[in-house]
Amino acid sequence: MMTEFPVLIAGGGIGGLSAALGLARKGFGVVVLEKSPKLGEIGAGIQIGPNAFHAFDYLGVGDEARAQAVYIDMLRLMDAMSGEEIIHIPLDEPFRKRFGNPYAVVHRADLHGVLLNACEANDRIELRVNSEVLGYQQNGTTVTAEIVSGEHMTGCALIGADGLRSSIRQRLVGDGEPIVSGHSTYRSVIPTEAMPEDLRWNAATLWAGPKCHIVHYPLSGWKVFNLVVTYHNDAPEPVSGHPVPIEEVRKGFAHITERARKIIEHGTDWRLWVLCDRDPVDSWIDGRVALLGDAAHPMMQYYAQGACMAMEDAVCLSHMMEHCGGDVEAALVGYRDQRVVRTGRVQIGARAIGEHVYHPAGVHAAVRNEIMQSMSTEDYYDRLEWLYGSTGLAGTSK
Repeated sequence: MMTEFPVLIAGGGIGGLSAALGLARKGFGVVVLEKSPKLGEIGAGIQIGPNAFHAFDYLGVGDEARAQAVYIDMLRLMDAMSGEEIIHIPLDEPFRKRFGNPYAVVHRADLHGVLLNACEANDRIELRVNSEVLGYQQNGTTVTAEIVSGEHMTGCALIGADGLRSSIRQRLVGDGEPIVSGHSTYRSVIPTEAMPEDLRWNAATLWAGPKCHIVHYPLSGWKVFNLVVTYHNDAPEPVSGHPVPIEEVRKGFAHITERARKIIEHGTDWRLWVLCDRDPVDSWIDGRVALLGDAAHPMMQYYAQGACMAMEDAVCLSHMMEHCGGDVEAALVGYRDQRVVRTGRVQIGARAIGEHVYHPAGVHAAVRNEIMQSMSTEDYYDRLEWLYGSTGLAGTSK
């Protein structure tokens, strides 16, 4: 083991397990402290850009991750008022050649399972459940996590990968509750045969309308379609996974074209999330303690980069911990310095995309259409180079 004490990671989601795997591959012992009684993921589909595949490869699970993914042909933007296509961005061989990896969609639980299997197979990683980290103490040479059971565990570092409402963030940043966006997102997964035949596209499709949008794409080897519909209804309170009737889902979409609206009728078992994020900050570290993933930089869904950024964090953290040769505090400063501007750019950009691409109305929407239709495929690739061309390490590309 590279240090006498292990690295402690609060949180066993995609970010926490990615960090555990990356650190273990660099020779560190790791203890993952998950508050839930079982390691798993809720939610359905997520989109993963080439930068996520760069991270998979770095973490040694590239082949396993690729086996779980559905490789879509394009990103397709539809006008939810007229029913017409605005633009599509091909994701074929030129895209893969440009960015060194594909764009795909995957079930969140399948992705988490790939990381969990790799962690379970690694002797340097200990996974503990029912182990919520409430706080910590440090003395300059070690950090001690305070666990809900009353137990204390000592490590060389503590990584807060404990999500949007991170206990460790509250100690470091103290910014209270997350910012409620007012965007209500309803999710459903339906059998492929329930999806209208003329919409069974091998694409991540976005129907963009005034204060609303619909997203759909195939998952799990085309067995199901993921439906995500969002309505900017100024919802005041955060909600996570609450079951709702279809009548509630319909409310925000009465004004869009029937072809798009009918997609909602095929959904079942709808669940509601009211989206939240936080403003970017640079106060990610406190001595031997650092934040990662949603605990550091929670973001809106509109860049489809939440999981990707968490995995990039894990790559960078693992690299810096090895590079600094046991100087944990220097490693965490280096990690923060490499990650804070890039993730902040995604946080701010996601808000802007929601306003200017997903939800504009009237002249604002017409301006969007004209600008986006004036751009070539290569123009889009150029605009995405900063995001998809990076490995998550400063100064490196695919």
